[in-house]
Amino acid sequence: MDEFMAARLQMGVSLGFHIIFACIGMVMPWFMFVAEWKWLKTKNEVYLDLAKAWAKGVAIFFAVGAVSGTVLSFELGMLWPTFMEHAGPIFGMPFSWEGTAFFVEAIALGLWLYGWNRLNDKVHLYTGMVVGIAGVLSGIFVISANAWMNAPSGFDWVNGQAENIDPVAAMFNKAWFAQSHHMIIAAFSATGFAVAGIHAILYLKNKLEIHAKAIAISLAFASVAALLQPLSGDHAAKTVAELQPAKLAAFESHFETGKGASLIIGGIPDVENREVNYAIKIPGFLSFLAHGDFNAEVKGLEEFPEDEWPPVPITHYSFQLMVAIGMFLAALGIIFLLGSWKWKHWLEKRWWLTLLFIATPLGFIAIQAGWIVTEVGRQPWIIYGIMKTKDSLTPMPGIQYTFYTVSVVYLLLSFIVIWLMSRQIKMLQSKYQSND
Repeated sequence: MDEFMAARLQMGVSLGFHIIFACIGMVMPWFMFVAEWKWLKTKNEVYLDLAKAWAKGVAIFFAVGAVSGTVLSFELGMLWPTFMEHAGPIFGMPFSWEGTAFFVEAIALGLWLYGWNRLNDKVHLYTGMVVGIAGVLSGIFVISANAWMNAPSGFDWVNGQAENIDPVAAMFNKAWFAQSHHMIIAAFSATGFAVAGIHAILYLKNKLEIHAKAIAISLAFASVAALLQPLSGDHAAKTVAELQPAKLAAFESHFETGKGASLIIGGIPDVENREVNYAIKIPGFLSFLAHGDFNAEVKGLEEFPEDEWPPVPITHYSFQLMVAIGMFLAALGIIFLLGSWKWKHWLEKRWWLTLLFIATPLGFIAIQAGWIVTEVGRQPWIIYGIMKTKDSLTPMPGIQYTFYTVSVVYLLLSFIVIWLMSRQIKMLQSKYQSND
């Protein structure tokens, strides 16, 4: 393994773990907020216990998310110093705002955790909302920085140097809104289904009220998010078609430019022969999804030099996986909303609880696939159309060893998080079983 591949894999592993920690830490505060609100409204102690139990999970994921995010910040400077030399002054603003949101979130979380019986009930409740708002804003600011790498703006590139820098224009680049809402909605969907799936398997073992209420709260968020996700994805895809047509072509393994381009479902890309085997093709739909017109022209990879093509197979497979999981979760969202409205007995059935358990990891798998699409699909560029990834690599040798070390550390951290969460679940379970 050469230094370049080791550096990219190290960033990939770090981002892959961090994104799970960050999504859970960003979404779970909203669950604990609703649980406390329900307790204040109904005075049902189950909601209070649920709010406190979820708050412990929020604290755990907040801590590990802070650590893993700090690692990523250091890796940007250590592995890609040329990139940071030029990009730092341009897209530093969203990182500074992310730091501000992080500190607000930390203060609000501290008040929420230690404010029981010390703060007014409504003040305490809305402190939890501040945790959720700050977490979402923190995510949006980071995504804005990544979006700038896909749609660089706010500067003039003259003789290999950035001039006339406008940090505000860089922060609110053409891709930030599409990427932000797509990612935030995905985080709510993935976390909601994961929480519901864990409580579903516990409910199958012991039909405790606390698990039923946990499933209802988490699925209320997850189902709405899952149904919004296709709409968000459509907007994001149109943005990619406008700003990164080579990435869109790699999504669909679309090699030849043409009008009325077919949407490709599945298939195995054959890059050498520039075709896709065993795929289902729907004529005109790619043109419609990309440009809102069934006869619109869609650029194929042939329009770009081959050394500027993204890795087509992995981008294609990741995109197909992301879309397939998204549609499955949307179907679960429809079942939940229909069941909640008219057929409540569905939601007690073993088949439904089993489906939720199956869905537990799927949202996060879709998020990982989506980030592979975003990052691998931008290659070979680290700043799209401006700077290639290989040109920003540090000259430091031995990156392979830091990659192995970081991977082991993240695995250990994940096992610790799983152990801590399992411990909290067992404590909650034992309390209610003893009460029975």
